[in-house]
Amino acid sequence: MFDRRASGVLLHPTSLPGRFGIGDLGSQAYRFIDFLAKSGQQVWQVLPLGPTGFGNSPYLCYSAFAGNPMLINLEWLASEGLLDQSDLDSAPEFSNEAVDYDKAIAFKMPLLKKASERFRTSATAERKEQFIEFCEDQTYWLEDYALFMAIKAENDGKSWFQWEPNLAWRETEAIALKREELKEAVFFHKYIQSEFFRQWSSLKGYANDKGIRIFGDLPIYVAHDSADVWGHPKIFRLDYKTGAAKWMAGVPPDYFSETGQLWGNPVYNWRNLSRTNYAWWIERVKTMLTFVDIVRIDHFRGFEGFWAVQQGETTAMNGRWVKAKGDEFFQILKDTLGDLPIVAEDLGVITPEVEALRDKYNLPGMKILHFAFDSDRANPFLPFNYVNRNCIVYTGTHDNDTTVGWFDKRDDDAKSRVTEYLGCVGEEGIHWALIRLAMGSVANLAVFPLQDLLGLGSEAKMNTPGIAAGNWEWRYSAEILSDALIWKFRSVTYMYGRDSGYEEPKEEWSES
Repeated sequence: MFDRRASGVLLHPTSLPGRFGIGDLGSQAYRFIDFLAKSGQQVWQVLPLGPTGFGNSPYLCYSAFAGNPMLINLEWLASEGLLDQSDLDSAPEFSNEAVDYDKAIAFKMPLLKKASERFRTSATAERKEQFIEFCEDQTYWLEDYALFMAIKAENDGKSWFQWEPNLAWRETEAIALKREELKEAVFFHKYIQSEFFRQWSSLKGYANDKGIRIFGDLPIYVAHDSADVWGHPKIFRLDYKTGAAKWMAGVPPDYFSETGQLWGNPVYNWRNLSRTNYAWWIERVKTMLTFVDIVRIDHFRGFEGFWAVQQGETTAMNGRWVKAKGDEFFQILKDTLGDLPIVAEDLGVITPEVEALRDKYNLPGMKILHFAFDSDRANPFLPFNYVNRNCIVYTGTHDNDTTVGWFDKRDDDAKSRVTEYLGCVGEEGIHWALIRLAMGSVANLAVFPLQDLLGLGSEAKMNTPGIAAGNWEWRYSAEILSDALIWKFRSVTYMYGRDSGYEEPKEEWSES
């Protein structure tokens, strides 16, 4: 997957600066790519890009295929006459430090509907042809998704299994009538998906031209209340009378939670997936690879065996391990797509069987430095124990505290275990010490949350697993990507042989 050493930054687009309450695909996204290129980076890693539901989690989306409308840049639409400048000038005052999802949605969604109406009546013939082509190319998922969202809005946001039974269980006549009745709403959802994909494709093209690969994230499970479960109920373990998840996904007690994590997603019916030759999964990965270059599969171990918790349980403690058919799936996926640009998120309870599945398909795994210092010298997350280069090393991920926050919360003995290993932390701080440790490892790729480059504390943490509220909100200020940060990051990247091939950085180098 990587033919030379590389490094990059983990940043979800919602964390970008911007004037409309949430990061988007506008000028600041392009500026961030410029920051990566000038710093000698080769990868931008993002979280799942889908339309978020309850809790605003990118891991609980209304579709495994669709894009998040909140990432659409309004200024682009205004430049094409689909919005007026006065629409943008009417924006309320938003925080520059945190996403206010409710406030941003309340402002942006009416404007997206206005743009949709103008597009329908006044778009050029070329743009209309592009829209038609998009709809045809994405028919597999787009028809179900647009109708799902339209019916959901008509039902005041209720979950699909709370709709009238003939709609919940997709009776042919009822669905046809509803598609006609809600055709304007269906058009709207198709239109905003076409805009998301258009803007994202432009941004990805810009990144690729700068030598930056986009590293996407694909959660193994999908939200129970999603177009995917509604449209393909037979591939999930559901109660087919009520629509409830008969068996729910999660993980047993671990590093993050004493009672485990009960995610609530329905687990897959692997027998039925196999009978379809994994058609839904194949389409999912194919679609994902149209707008990212590399895919991280979250909770990879669920392809070998998964933790299933019976309906009615309130924690993940009383679950059981169930075997999956991951080997069969990955073989069919490889036969269909060829070499797989896939990374396995192989954290948590990992068995030799999980490792064997990962290695059979030559999938890089993950190493987290925050996990490296709380056992003995055999800890697999310590860099000198990395068996081969085919892995990705992180200081921490979106589920970890920031490195500064992580270190500050350790007691004196725990801090000593870190500093004794490092030898010296120095004036740069613990965050740069761990960045250097990762950069110097044999791992093919080193990735750092932007929060760690900036040396931020727990106030900048992206997510606390097992806690529903207060996550996914952090944003940075535009001015923080300074010349000094670019120069330092580029110098460290060059020093450890991970630069993108530019000349050795000079101390006087600047953006100009």
